[in-house]
Amino acid sequence: MNYLAHVYLSGDNDLVTIGNFIADGIKGNTYKKRRKDVQIGVLLHRNIDTFTDAHQTVRKSTKRLHEKYGHYSGIIVDILYDHFLAKNWKNYSDIPLDDYVNTFYDSLEKHYDILPLRIQKMMPYMIADNWLLNYASIEGISRVLDGMNRRTKNRSGMDKAVNELEEFYEEFENEFTLFFDELIHFSNKKRHEITKEIYEKV
Repeated sequence: MNYLAHVYLSGDNDLVTIGNFIADGIKGNTYKKRRKDVQIGVLLHRNIDTFTDAHQTVRKSTKRLHEKYGHYSGIIVDILYDHFLAKNWKNYSDIPLDDYVNTFYDSLEKHYDILPLRIQKMMPYMIADNWLLNYASIEGISRVLDGMNRRTKNRSGMDKAVNELEEFYEEFENEFTLFFDELIHFSNKKRHEITKEIYEKV
């Protein structure tokens, strides 16, 4: 899953959310040096990724892209699924999306000192361009895919994946909806399990 989904699935603890958001930049067991709630977020992120990568519905989405985009298909699907989460936000939260993402941006700024350097450098661009809110539009997703393609020095061709999004829009949206309901249930259960494990350690 991509940024918005990981933030949403973290619950209402700011530090768990920060841990989930920065988890890709935390290698191996170095997360253990961080505060307990951040540790929970990192471990939750890893469990979400494992669950997502193995899920048959997600694999159905990635298979549609694999011939053209190869191993970048999973990254593309993560981004497309964030689009459907943002677009259908009212189905998942009573808080308007713009309020929700602004609260998250405020939390990033508040906890700036614990962010990995890569995230510190990325954060101003994320906030200025309001990535999370802009996921809701096809134009916003197109800009994200274009940026991802540039980061691969144009090798991935990910900028063209907006064509598949438009062509198979209903299929992708149905797959996201089916999968995300399961992922919410999984994440809530796993978050409680990890929290209990972390806080019961001596």
